[in-house]
Amino acid sequence: MDRNLLLLPLLLQAFTTLVAYSLLRIRRDKATAAGQVNEQRRALHDDAWPEHVLQINNNIRNQFELPTLFYVLSLVLWCIDFVGPFTLGIATLFSLSRMVHLGIHTGSNHVPHRRRAFTFGLGMVIILFFVAATGVLSTVLR
Repeated sequence: MDRNLLLLPLLLQAFTTLVAYSLLRIRRDKATAAGQVNEQRRALHDDAWPEHVLQINNNIRNQFELPTLFYVLSLVLWCIDFVGPFTLGIATLFSLSRMVHLGIHTGSNHVPHRRRAFTFGLGMVIILFFVAATGVLSTVLR
């Protein structure tokens, strides 16, 4: 299997983050136009923005937490050429779970559903960790 296929879920995750930034820009512009922003606090304080803007802002922060581990583990697997259909499937499922998480977080923001999407993604990262650890150990012990 071509190890470069593993880069596709990484690009999908990066795209998800870019979508979140685009949504943030749109919602900030709408909130500003509607006069919903405390202009004196906006530069330094999150509470200057309405909740629908904070939802996306919080999701963007999330895009640099668990996905960071995903990027690192995926690149470790790519570097040691330990990529197969299973690894590619797990990485793809993680990226898709983050898209679902973005949709929930910036939409209904129903915490039980959001938690399920997060927990599923976390499970995928844990699996990637064990696959990467196995790959590194097998490379080192050769």
